[in-house]
Amino acid sequence: MTEKAPFILPKPNGALTVGQVADRFGVTVRTLHHYDDIGLVRPHRTAAGYRVYTDDDLERLRHVVVYRRLGFPLEEIAPLLAEHADVEAHLRRQRAAVVSRLDEMRDLVAAIDRALEKRITGMALTPQEQKELFGDGFSEELAREAEERWGDTDAWRQSRDRTGRYGKDDWRRIAAEGDEVTARFAALKRAGTAPDSTEATDAAEAHRSHIDRWFYELGYPMHRGLADMYLADPRFTKTYDDREPGLAQYVHDAIHANADRHER
Repeated sequence: MTEKAPFILPKPNGALTVGQVADRFGVTVRTLHHYDDIGLVRPHRTAAGYRVYTDDDLERLRHVVVYRRLGFPLEEIAPLLAEHADVEAHLRRQRAAVVSRLDEMRDLVAAIDRALEKRITGMALTPQEQKELFGDGFSEELAREAEERWGDTDAWRQSRDRTGRYGKDDWRRIAAEGDEVTARFAALKRAGTAPDSTEATDAAEAHRSHIDRWFYELGYPMHRGLADMYLADPRFTKTYDDREPGLAQYVHDAIHANADRHER
């Protein structure tokens, strides 16, 4: 990747500082520094050595953030940007990827459509549209954490291969099935059904089958590992316990009981 020569002038008119860009795009300053270090988005520099982002830098960063949000690893994004595709080509590629993802991303699809329309007509994105496009909930750190933790596993690759082929109808069905399994666990817990009962272990088997069918092959040892993570990671615990207090522990115990009965 060809490196830009740094500015030797004061901050150009209209250029943004690294802090301003971090606020606008919902990423951290550390992430922007990392992108600069690896040559993915290399901003200009003032005579004092400060990073400043011009319109061209922001355009490139927009594509990086969208590709990251779609699950592309950094090493795959660099070649995409090096293809010298025009902005319209990038937007069309991004739109196609979004359509194949979760139905929850329908607002992102609409935002990219508007960006594409504005690009074709020569209009620029407003800050509000940028915020809508990139969202407040996406965390670069969480995405990197997941990729670093599981990116080299067969399960991660298998899940990505499968989900990359799913359309909106598939994701609606997946969401409905997943919610049904969770609701089944919650109802059993409220009823006082023991987690090692036939009803609870059947629900645990449905949970395992759901992941095995839609995402990756899930044997009982790995299913136990997922159950342990539901308690070890407070983010997963909260997801279950927000549905029904103590549900994470109940699901954990039911999964282990189900694995016990199948491995005996």
